[in-house]
Amino acid sequence: MTAVATARPATARRPHSRVLGVVRLQYVNRQTFIWIPLIVLGGAWGITLLIYWLVNTVGGETVMIAGGTQAPLWYYLVVGIYAMTLTFPFSQAMSVTRREFYLGTLIAAAISAAAMATVFILIGLLEQANDGYGLNGYFAYIPWLWEAGIAAAWLTFFTTTMLFFVVGFWFATVNRRLGPLGLTVVILGIVVVLLGFVALVTLQEAWPQVWQWILDTGALGLTLWGLLLTAVLAGGSYLTLRRLPA
Repeated sequence: MTAVATARPATARRPHSRVLGVVRLQYVNRQTFIWIPLIVLGGAWGITLLIYWLVNTVGGETVMIAGGTQAPLWYYLVVGIYAMTLTFPFSQAMSVTRREFYLGTLIAAAISAAAMATVFILIGLLEQANDGYGLNGYFAYIPWLWEAGIAAAWLTFFTTTMLFFVVGFWFATVNRRLGPLGLTVVILGIVVVLLGFVALVTLQEAWPQVWQWILDTGALGLTLWGLLLTAVLAGGSYLTLRRLPA
């Protein structure tokens, strides 16, 4: 009996290759995932060091910890929006399924988030080695985040970055599904829920218990809760993406 080899059509690409194709498609515009995040990070870092230097010149001797650390992480809201609005139409023209587009986009975001978290860790290690640039000022080394070790701090930066990305991606998906009016309603609904929580805690005079829970949970515990929230929001964004009109 002679074995007959069946050739795979050139167009019948395997699903995993199409997912990797989406990753490459996202990185065609390197500004979104690489250069702008690095510029925002570098700008926030430079401005922070300048402020530390000015404080030091006027005799400031307290430990200074930056709030600008969040700036490059917040930018991933924009990255999530761009990843949806700029790339999704091209992916559909390439006959990529929505599941493949979604997985490829999350992988691209995870690669960028991992790189960003690594840069933060390197900066934090540098700051520990030189006592906060000799100014007692810290940008990436936030003691509370580093209490559980370097790996836990890396996971915190990674999770925060991915959370912002998923929120931005989901907002862009809702906007494409329901339009600006629908997105506005959704955002207002989220704000109302958050304000309701704040009002409930305030009326119950439970803020001391809330702060104590945060302290007891610690940075690593909050990070794990953040991972869970990211997974829930990612699932919601995927369900929204599946319902987009063709």
